[in-house]
Amino acid sequence: MRLYAAFDLHSSNSYLGISDEKGKRIFKKKLPNDPATIKETLKPFKADIEGIVVESTYNWYFLVDLLKEEGYQVHLANVMKTQQYSGLKYSDDKNDAFWLVEMLRLGILPEGYIYPKEDRPIRDLLRKRGHLVRLRTSLIVSLQNIIARNLGGRLKSNDVKILTTDRVSPLFQGNEDLALAGKVSKEAIDFMTRQIKTIEATIDGRIHLSNPYNRLLSIPGVGKILAFTIQLETGSINRFQKAGNYVSYCRKVPSGRFSNDKKKGTGNRKNGNKYLAWAFSEASDHARFSDSESRKYYQRKLQKTNAPIAHNALAHKLSRAAYYIMKNGVVFRPDKAFA
Repeated sequence: MRLYAAFDLHSSNSYLGISDEKGKRIFKKKLPNDPATIKETLKPFKADIEGIVVESTYNWYFLVDLLKEEGYQVHLANVMKTQQYSGLKYSDDKNDAFWLVEMLRLGILPEGYIYPKEDRPIRDLLRKRGHLVRLRTSLIVSLQNIIARNLGGRLKSNDVKILTTDRVSPLFQGNEDLALAGKVSKEAIDFMTRQIKTIEATIDGRIHLSNPYNRLLSIPGVGKILAFTIQLETGSINRFQKAGNYVSYCRKVPSGRFSNDKKKGTGNRKNGNKYLAWAFSEASDHARFSDSESRKYYQRKLQKTNAPIAHNALAHKLSRAAYYIMKNGVVFRPDKAFA
């Protein structure tokens, strides 16, 4: 007898559903996210289970790894494409689990990408760097606002980030309260900067840009950290059939639904990889300042629209170029990218 199983995964527990090849529900139970309990519960059915579905939630790593190590055929469900019929009056964890089982049994399960286990830790470390960069930026902006409100001037971000020189404290001499605000801001920013540099040094010594990912450095605005980010967040470029699929995954296409040339709403703007979205957004910022061809393209767009749309248009072009670079092993060509 062939069996099919699925876990409706949550932060501290999961709902397990198992059906046979005819769709008959033969087992259902809510389980704690405890490896020993999960293995013991599945053990009586192990020989007959054809496959197990796991929801692609934020904590899927542990469960997918556990099941694969036990020898099960694991399928990662793409939660953005597995929504049940919206007219259902009632839905719960049990129904969600058995809906995943049914899609697997019928061969219609939309599957997500199971990122290689060995690459996930360094990817998470790189994501932590990005988190610290965003926190540091918020601290810098807050400090710049204090300076603007009280002094009417502005201190550049690069001047704030300098570790060897304190250019903040002298600005607030004579005012004890503002001096304290400047001091704690500067110390927090310096702490973040040191941690960011520590992570960068670790990453640089732990991974390298393999071919064709090393050619990402030919893209304007893409340095080593952004290239590492694109490489680790993309994974195998072959999982994207076309450039449009990759650009959409990078969140660099408009989100909208149209009928008869009229806009009927927007799609899910958060569908895709937010880290790749950030990487190409950063590349767009750097490229329009450091590369003449990118700047010309940005300026052409700016004449027809506003700055955010022009910025996203450039990011779109760079992400599209990145696809062909990774897919075909070529270098960046501005004549093709901005044609």
